[in-house]
Amino acid sequence: MKRKEMKKINLTAQQGLTAKQAQDQLAATGANELIAAKKPALWQQVARHLSDVSSLVLLFAVGLASYMALFQGGGWTKTIVIGSILVINVIIGLYQEASAEKALAALQSMSLPTTTVRRDDIAQTIQAKDVVPGDLVLLKAGDQVPADGIVLQSTNLAVDEAVLTGESVPVTKEKIVDPDGATEAQQVFSGTAVTAGTAIVQVVTTGMATELGQIAGLLNKTKKRATPLQGRLNKLSAWLTTFAVMGGMAIFALSIWMQNQGLADSLMIGISLAVAAVPETLPIIVTISLAHGVKRMAKRNAIMRRVNAVETIGGVDVIASDKTGTLTQNQMTITRYWTPNTKNAMAADTLTPAGEKMMRYLGLATNAEIQEVAGQEQTMGDPTELAIVRWLKGHDKSRQQFEKQAPRLAEDPFDSTKKTMATVHRLADGQQLVIVKGAFDRLPVAWQPQALAQAKAVHDQFGQQALRVLSVGYKVMPATATHDWTELTKDLTFAGLVGIIDPPRPEVIPAIREAKRAGIKPVMITGDHMVTAEAIAKEIGLLTPGQLVMSGDELRTLTDDELAAQIQDIAVYARVSPTDKIRIVQAWQNAGKTVAMTGDGVNDAPALKAADVGIAMGITGTEVSKGAADMVLTDDNFATIISAVREGRTVYQNILKAVEFLVGVNFAQIFLMVGAVLMGWGAPLLAEQLLLINVLADGIPGFYISREPGEKEAMEQPPVANDESLFARGLGSRLAIRAVTFTFLTLGIYAIGRFGLSAGQATMGMTMVFLVLAVGSMVDIYAIKDRQPLTRQSLMRNPVLNGAMLLAVALVIAIATIPGLQSMFGLVSLPAVAWAIVIPGMFVPTIVLEIAKRWQRRSTNTWVAEID
Repeated sequence: MKRKEMKKINLTAQQGLTAKQAQDQLAATGANELIAAKKPALWQQVARHLSDVSSLVLLFAVGLASYMALFQGGGWTKTIVIGSILVINVIIGLYQEASAEKALAALQSMSLPTTTVRRDDIAQTIQAKDVVPGDLVLLKAGDQVPADGIVLQSTNLAVDEAVLTGESVPVTKEKIVDPDGATEAQQVFSGTAVTAGTAIVQVVTTGMATELGQIAGLLNKTKKRATPLQGRLNKLSAWLTTFAVMGGMAIFALSIWMQNQGLADSLMIGISLAVAAVPETLPIIVTISLAHGVKRMAKRNAIMRRVNAVETIGGVDVIASDKTGTLTQNQMTITRYWTPNTKNAMAADTLTPAGEKMMRYLGLATNAEIQEVAGQEQTMGDPTELAIVRWLKGHDKSRQQFEKQAPRLAEDPFDSTKKTMATVHRLADGQQLVIVKGAFDRLPVAWQPQALAQAKAVHDQFGQQALRVLSVGYKVMPATATHDWTELTKDLTFAGLVGIIDPPRPEVIPAIREAKRAGIKPVMITGDHMVTAEAIAKEIGLLTPGQLVMSGDELRTLTDDELAAQIQDIAVYARVSPTDKIRIVQAWQNAGKTVAMTGDGVNDAPALKAADVGIAMGITGTEVSKGAADMVLTDDNFATIISAVREGRTVYQNILKAVEFLVGVNFAQIFLMVGAVLMGWGAPLLAEQLLLINVLADGIPGFYISREPGEKEAMEQPPVANDESLFARGLGSRLAIRAVTFTFLTLGIYAIGRFGLSAGQATMGMTMVFLVLAVGSMVDIYAIKDRQPLTRQSLMRNPVLNGAMLLAVALVIAIATIPGLQSMFGLVSLPAVAWAIVIPGMFVPTIVLEIAKRWQRRSTNTWVAEID
């Protein structure tokens, strides 16, 4: 993470600021808190939803219908029905937004309620929001840093900066060397945690000027781009609207010039066409499909915070993953060890006598503890020492057990200057055992040249494997030995060394393998060391031959064009900053890819928000990362992402089926209306009848198409490209077949009813067309909901859809046969001969679709056989 420089400072007096100085600073700089971007007003949110293309068409239809009701006596049925649909769509949109952006609220909750400062030479506890630049903050282990500042005094200070950098090892902080501030000072940052030692820190920046504030600023500025599905549906709505407007204008003119209809009647025909062109229930069905996907994903440990992300996760091309806590366990672990008695390094789970002896020395020189409280593991201490404690526990040993045999007499704590820690213990025979653990090159061992070369070779080998190396030495001294630490710790006997790493999650390797099979590219983006990141990436199969590893410094030297040219080949980014992460995500997006970004720290939040799907860890993740994410993994399992991808692809397939189900009939309605008017028959359906078909007949069964299970080959296909048309992969041809079938069928039915059965009375033909179009468009959902040929099993697979079908058919039949409802919707009773024509006509589209489906499968199989 790139730090801002603070090389020259004006030191505050040792007694700290005066109350007056603090008050003046607070007035000048403002409170030490984060400021969220101003949200749009409710009326602005409503206006944005009403500016949608389909909403504008419905608004126009409501206006015209209201005009007809007020001045032409047309009744309020059309106005109420169309207006209700419009209101429902807006409410659904507002509901989605109400549960969306909470990242800044989570950031604000990280602000400490209180902190300790020295003012007027008195240590006092104040509200963290009242901390100002120049304040002297007193820190101790367990405290959280309230603002960015420099270290004036410290004792063994270590700060966990994982929330900002992603690195799991605490950073040692020291006091400044030059009192006048001429040299660069050690810095601490708001939101980080003190894990060891004490310090006096002078505050330099507060609030939005801190590193945490810069991340908050990025969250304020970073905007979500529209999901691919939203873009495709918007294009579909725009295309249908354009088609409807042109058709409406043509029908308006034809009605006046060819039919000699009045202005009001011509306008009503235009309204009818506008209503027919827009699938009013499609937005609702899409939302229901997404909501059902949310429920199914929740059962698979993936909580969706943004409903539209359900569809987006199914189409991701790239999963950009943080390393620490996401691909790895965020738990430092000893994986290998070596002692001078063994030729090669040993796995940590295999313990030799020399290895057990070295383990005893490491355990005695350790202060960390792991306890279970109410069934939950609680840790205390440095991550490196916790790794030692876990190694002991894995072999049924403990520090307390060792200390019973060799009680500790004294300790020389670790500090960053000597990079070692020493302890003295009393042995059973009265002698003293001195143990020193720490950096290999700082261990005061009495080396023989050959032994030193051998140990150094193993040390370097561990380093090449991205292992953090910890060495230990010892010696036994008489009980009357000196208490001078320099004398006590010189001329040690080397006991051995251990290799420590944050290991990969075991489920990650098969998850990455499956992601690659599904056409998804996994990428690691981490703030950790380059060597460590590369080693982990190779181990889990993310980094393969030919793929590159790039550091943040290298990345920042590239122009956007240079990054775009290389981005397909880069699999690992190390030592990157929050802005680097956003740049990487946006580079992939500019390449036309849909990007998912995983993370758990504060530093991940801006990139999580910028990504098409931000994925936060539910267990180890900070509230900030969860607030910025679209999806939260409750089990922190990388494999859960792949399960979510599978569910997302199922949801997208079901939405496409809903589009096919609704839009095909809407095209047929347009062609029916235009064709009938061109032939001089007038409008074959009223606006109320069209609304009834779109909302009742199409809507009710369409609501339950979301319950369809996924197609078997869903995870064997490449992701849907961002520029892929909604009509790709055969949808366009299926829509055309359905629209043409319904158009010729309904025109023929209308002609038979009007001219063959009722001697020119439009209501007979209108009623017959209404029934065939309403019931027929419901029945053929069975041919649409499964890409495989219909079977009895597929017919019975979705019982809720079957129930909805029966209900919708019953309502349509009731409206067409009950006298009061008939007159309300302009229908009449049909004679038996009409029913004999209508009932078979209802099943014609389904038969045609099944024939086309089988023909297409036969053609595909023949083509594949020829290729083979």
